[in-house]
Amino acid sequence: MAESDDDVRDELPEDLQPSVFVGPYVFPNNNRRRVPGYLYLGLGLALIALKLVTGADAVLVNAGFLWGGIALVAVGAYHLVVGWDLDVDESDALVAAAVRVGFPVGHASAQLGWRGWLSRPTWRVLLYSAENPPTRRGLILVDGVNGEIVDWFTEENPEDWSDLDGDLTA
Repeated sequence: MAESDDDVRDELPEDLQPSVFVGPYVFPNNNRRRVPGYLYLGLGLALIALKLVTGADAVLVNAGFLWGGIALVAVGAYHLVVGWDLDVDESDALVAAAVRVGFPVGHASAQLGWRGWLSRPTWRVLLYSAENPPTRRGLILVDGVNGEIVDWFTEENPEDWSDLDGDLTA
């Protein structure tokens, strides 16, 4: 017998319940990429060593072990290179962005992204001026490793809120 939508009860696990959450959220550090990097390096070197030890006459160990080992070493090295330490958290990025735009900031949000081949962590900060309704807005890219401003853009707020009262409600 098929269940109706009213019969289905779905809930979040206990550790993901937002009402139980206490304290500031700590964004996971980007340097966790180094752990699989070391594993790939170790496995890759083991495959290469196995191929070199067994020689050309081995029945079960062929050239695929060598090429697979080389590929794993390359991927592992890449993981070690892109495992940047995320030293700038979102509140530091929001402060750096607010200083850069030069106007009092009201609402703002930060999102972590990565840029370039080396996957450098970068905070994308969207912010609005403190007026009600906001007259200016900006997008600022803040480097997650050293806190420098990568790029920024501000403009007059093009959104039309003339049909809303001062509390931004219809």
